[in-house]
Amino acid sequence: MKLAFTTLGCPGWDMDAILACAREYGYDGVDFRGYLGTMDLYTLPEFKEQAHDTAARFADAGLAVPCFSSSVRIFAKPDAAEAETLAYARLCQLFRAPFIRVFAGHFRKICPESEAVRVAADTLRRCLPIARDHGVRLLVETHDDWMDSVLVRRLMESVASPQAGVLWDVHHPYRMLGEEPETTWTALGPWIAYTHVKDSLPGVNDKGEKDFRYCLTGDGDIPLARILATLRDGGYDGWLTYEWEKVWHPDIPEPEQSFPVYVRHIRALLAEESDPSAPAAEPGA
Repeated sequence: MKLAFTTLGCPGWDMDAILACAREYGYDGVDFRGYLGTMDLYTLPEFKEQAHDTAARFADAGLAVPCFSSSVRIFAKPDAAEAETLAYARLCQLFRAPFIRVFAGHFRKICPESEAVRVAADTLRRCLPIARDHGVRLLVETHDDWMDSVLVRRLMESVASPQAGVLWDVHHPYRMLGEEPETTWTALGPWIAYTHVKDSLPGVNDKGEKDFRYCLTGDGDIPLARILATLRDGGYDGWLTYEWEKVWHPDIPEPEQSFPVYVRHIRALLAEESDPSAPAAEPGA
């Protein structure tokens, strides 16, 4: 399996830093989720007038761009989905990226599940020809009100297209719903094409409500070893992409600290899985 990080975790890095640090820390690719404070990448010179040069820099560095993590919301913002999908599909062609991450969004205070699935499926169907024409897949993330694997499976079965798949954010279903990794894989394995990985510990927020706090990889209690074993046993050999949410949680450690830890810990877990005699991964290492 290959390792990438999303740029959500390094909001202050310019392209030089992204390229240099990805290579220095031992990553295989970079998943773009915003750049220097702008989420809509296709509006930036580096991804418009200079897009060919940017793509060439990644190719020359031997780094892949496996996914563009867009802001497309197939339920919450269906009217804008096609235009944004097209913008990212064009970037995918240029960067040879196979995936576009899309959200479904929140619906539970608005409508029942059946209506949410209908709207999200209709929007996804309108976007899928764009994906097909550009040789990419649209991956719905297990996020927002769509963390329940049974619900996401209903959406995938409703759409029934090879151009649609699932991005398994391995943190959210487990942490928010208590859904075991094996349960998620059993429901969604045929559609899971990509992952986002992070670690955390349970906690309580200022209102006394159940919450969590992100922590360095290996310092939390997300069952990462079980998740990797579940993926491998299921035949998954794709990307394990580190989503360090520095943009949304500016108080968490800097990427210069967290990004190398992720590589060391995940590679140790992968080595331990393939060779049980290998040294066990140390927490936060």
